[in-house]
Amino acid sequence: MRAHGVEAMSIGFLVEQDTPMIWRGPMATSALTQLLTETLWGDLDYLFVDLPPGTGDIQLTLAQKIPVAGAIVVTTPQDVATLDARKALKMFEKVHVPVLGIVENMAVHVCRQCGHVEHLFGQGGGERMAAQYGVPLLGSLPLEIAIREQGDAGTPIVAAAPDSAAAQAYRRTALQLAARLAARPKAAMPIASSLV
Repeated sequence: MRAHGVEAMSIGFLVEQDTPMIWRGPMATSALTQLLTETLWGDLDYLFVDLPPGTGDIQLTLAQKIPVAGAIVVTTPQDVATLDARKALKMFEKVHVPVLGIVENMAVHVCRQCGHVEHLFGQGGGERMAAQYGVPLLGSLPLEIAIREQGDAGTPIVAAAPDSAAAQAYRRTALQLAARLAARPKAAMPIASSLV
């Protein structure tokens, strides 16, 4: 699937919408390898693999079989989320995949009516984690209804409202990530993986 200059591939594109993928590890890792190596990608600048949370078979297969340029650890600010994100970060370190940085999702909510700023999921969890592990905080992304609405409509917030604060946060984060990736030695295939 292609939209807004981005190509996407998912096992979800190959099955009926309500069909669950009930697979053990070997089947899931085989599907991952097949999606990465047998998709007719265009001329990509980057290939991002959005991984499920955790440190299981999928993550290990990616680290061992694919030349990964770096990992991005995505978390929300609350402690319970950073606990999982810390495990993911340490797993990538153990399998010698450089961690490019941390992205803090749903970091802040600003009320559309009154402008009140609220940290619904806590504050600074990603920043503390980045400082503890010596990796940069690439960005903090807001919790905003327009992001969900535009995503559901098929137009990302950076295209629908490019001057909005949310779009600027995504753009800053992307620029930070691109700069970190550009500073890395070149891999045979530029892939960055992200964990939520």
